[in-house]
Amino acid sequence: MLRIAVLVSGGGTNLQAIIDAIAAGKITDTEIAAVISNNRNAYALERAKQAGIKDIVVSPKDFETRDVFNENLLKILQEVNPDLIVLAGYLVVIPEIVIDAFENRIINIHPSLIPAFCGTGYYGLKVHEAALKRGVKVVGATVHFVDKGTDTGPIIMQKAVAVQNGDTPKVLQQRVMEQAEWNILPAAIDKIAHGKVRIEDGITVVED
Repeated sequence: MLRIAVLVSGGGTNLQAIIDAIAAGKITDTEIAAVISNNRNAYALERAKQAGIKDIVVSPKDFETRDVFNENLLKILQEVNPDLIVLAGYLVVIPEIVIDAFENRIINIHPSLIPAFCGTGYYGLKVHEAALKRGVKVVGATVHFVDKGTDTGPIIMQKAVAVQNGDTPKVLQQRVMEQAEWNILPAAIDKIAHGKVRIEDGITVVED
C-alpha cells in the first residue's frame, strides 16, 4: 500500500481528482495519509475533511523564520511518514531539507509541457497567459519528480492539449486541468504504487 501525502495551497481540484480516482479504482493499492496546506483557508482542506482524510495546516506565517517553518514542515512529513509526497497546486518552495529526506519521492504537477513555460514565476494563470501571449498551438501538463531546481526534475508523464481560437487564460487553464492534469496525476501515482516508474541516469522509465 502506497501512503501519499498531498500538499495543496488552494481549491484542491487535483486533490479531488486523486480522491475520485482512488474511489473509482483507477488508482489502486494507495491511500492518502494526509493533506497538508500552507493556507488554512484552502478549500482543499474541506475536500480532505469530506473524504475523511487527515488535514494539517503548516504555514510560513506561523513561524518566526523560513528556516523554522522548513524544519516544522519536515517534522510533520516525517510524522505522516508517506512513501510519496504529491504537490498538487502547492505554492511554497519545497525546502532542500525535505528534498534530501524524501529524495525521488516527491512529485509535482505543472500546467505546461516542460521545458516550456516553467521555472520561477510560472504558476497558475501566469503559465497560460504566457502560452497565449507566445501564440503556441499546443499546451498541456507535466508530472515530474521534484529536485532542487524549479520544475527541473525528471519527467514522468506529459499530456498535450490543443489551444483553441478565442481562448482566455482562464478557459485554457480549465481545459488543461480537465484534459491533462486530472488524468496524468492519478495515472502517475498508480504507476508509482505498482513499481512501474524508475529513474535511470536522470531520466524516468515508465513501464506499461
